[in-house]
Amino acid sequence: MSSETGHKLKISVFGQSHGRAIGLVMDGLPAGVTIDGEELYRFMCRRKPGTSRLSTQRREDDRPVFLSGLVDGVTAGSPLCAVIENTDQRSGDYANLTDLPRPSHADYTARMRYGEAVDMRGSGHFSGRLTAPLCIAGGIAKQILAEKGIFVGAHLLSIENERDEPFPLWPSRELFEAVAAKSLPVLDDGAGARMAAAVEAARSEADSVGGVIECAAVGLPAGVGSPMFDGIENRLAAALFGVPAVKGVEFGAGFAAAKMRGSEHNDPYVIEDGKIRTAKNDAGGIVGGITTGMPVVLRCAMKPTPSIGRKQRTVSVSRMEPAELEIKGRHDPCVAIRAVPVIEAVTAFTILDILMEGK
Repeated sequence: MSSETGHKLKISVFGQSHGRAIGLVMDGLPAGVTIDGEELYRFMCRRKPGTSRLSTQRREDDRPVFLSGLVDGVTAGSPLCAVIENTDQRSGDYANLTDLPRPSHADYTARMRYGEAVDMRGSGHFSGRLTAPLCIAGGIAKQILAEKGIFVGAHLLSIENERDEPFPLWPSRELFEAVAAKSLPVLDDGAGARMAAAVEAARSEADSVGGVIECAAVGLPAGVGSPMFDGIENRLAAALFGVPAVKGVEFGAGFAAAKMRGSEHNDPYVIEDGKIRTAKNDAGGIVGGITTGMPVVLRCAMKPTPSIGRKQRTVSVSRMEPAELEIKGRHDPCVAIRAVPVIEAVTAFTILDILMEGK
């Protein structure tokens, strides 16, 4: 079972949702980089559970403990290893799932791939719990990128049928910080209130809803990336699909481009403040796999949480017959909310990895 990504900056995630701890090894960080631990923890807190009625009520502190690679807040050049203890598991809620695979979970596919001994308590290594280590890597990467004048931010573009405003053509660091400070990370608070109502409605009906997260990276110069299979879109998409519940990734106009004419979709070049820019950004800041100097803009579609309180059809693996399943436990009625900093994190450490390659 391999959960690794990165070329020069290698990220390896380990642990299970109900194991003793989860964590990561981050290899390739240069020595001598100062990491602000409290800033990192504030970033981690945006993802941690139990912070509102709109998330799972599992209570975890999620403060990382660094076992190697960091001395007095400064990177030591050796692989950085960090762990997060699991302290609030209820494994008994998952006792019946060894025989009754949950629809749209990895229970069945993991068993077929790894055998009956695979640990699927709380979804095991396939759980959204494993996004906490991603936020360690991404929080560190965001600090390093900020020193280079590159900033990454994200917001909830939509939940179910309720939609926020999109990012402006040139989102700023201040805008990213203002959105991140909100309990629901949106630009339009009115849209946020409607989104919250949609999530509460689904929860009251023992159901769940999906959403779309929009993420942007500003400050990248033109000329970063490669064509064909090693382009910016390729690298980002490959990493972003590693986030549990991501079912679609698009850049710029994305799938909407298929409904446009070339005259509508093309981004005209202009000169602004002595620099070559584009008048709009339907390309999402990437052409031919290489950055244009405009903000890199992407969106991730997050599926509805598959663990819902409603009775669902499944099968008994041991009896090979139809069965009915009623899922217990504590689950997010909308995973997209806590996934916003995760998408930022994965975007940040992937961009840092590409920059470290000199591409």
